[in-house]
Amino acid sequence: MKIAFFNSKPYDIQVFNEVNRAHEHEIVYLEPRLDMQTVQLAAGYPAVCVFVNDQLSRPVLKSLADHGSRTVALRCAGFNNVDIDAANELKINVVRVPRYSPSAVAEHTIGLILSLNRKIHRAYNRIKEGNFSLDGLLGFDLHGKTAGIIGTGNIGSMVVKILRGFGMRVLAFDPQKNSDCLRAGAEDVVLDELYALADIITMHCPLTPQTHHLIDDSALQKMKHGVMLVNTSRGAVIDTTAVISALKSGGVGYLGLDVYEQEGDLFFRDLSDQIIEDDVFERLITFPNVLITGHQGFFTREALEHIAQTTLQNVALCKQGCPTGNLVTSRLFI
Repeated sequence: MKIAFFNSKPYDIQVFNEVNRAHEHEIVYLEPRLDMQTVQLAAGYPAVCVFVNDQLSRPVLKSLADHGSRTVALRCAGFNNVDIDAANELKINVVRVPRYSPSAVAEHTIGLILSLNRKIHRAYNRIKEGNFSLDGLLGFDLHGKTAGIIGTGNIGSMVVKILRGFGMRVLAFDPQKNSDCLRAGAEDVVLDELYALADIITMHCPLTPQTHHLIDDSALQKMKHGVMLVNTSRGAVIDTTAVISALKSGGVGYLGLDVYEQEGDLFFRDLSDQIIEDDVFERLITFPNVLITGHQGFFTREALEHIAQTTLQNVALCKQGCPTGNLVTSRLFI
């Protein structure tokens, strides 16, 4: 199938070309993100391939449908950037990669926790400057502390297992209970109990209307003073303005982000020679107890290969009219 591949990066092109040898799709790589300004580039392509910051609103989907596109292949797990109701009405198949490498994001989460706690990023910069003082680098033992996991899907479950290996008590919240987490030693609790008891809270839930700004002023006030908060799910799960206030008061003692509410204008681009105009983001990076990475939790060789394999297989199955368990829309439109 002919695929318009939006928001392409050199690593995407390399991996997808390697995996595509077994599928023989005709992939045209496009650098821009997909939105109303660029949707005309997809004219005549039966399928488009998109990532987390491409915008598939109703008008964009309508334009895709009008110009012959019938499949949207997400090369990610989340689909909050797609108007699924519109896709169903327009009979556009939307497929995703629900499980590409849970260990990749889980391990990145642990990396953020360890770096924040032991101030590894600050120590690294000190050593480069010849400063070997330990002042200001004091951390704490993870062993014996309590972690709270919000979202116990594939990634959250992996985080539970790793943190249990550190000797931590792990509390878990998810409306959809995961018996695998309980077998791994997590305790199923309500949100307020998790907020009150956890020394570290890490987010692994999808972005839905119910989870939008789940971490707001009210939630933050219920947490332990000095809590460590880590988000590797979706940026808008956290109310950034509320978290900044909590950082200023000391309510949040550590903040680790791999995602950000307004990341679409920043992440996956080299802006090192430009002025960042996002004042909220610029405020965040002034705090010494904040560590931000640019949505790289998924970024391992194994994950990229699995994303490419699943995405191209999804497209092939849609072309053949075959069912796929990775379908997000209500049914397969042929």
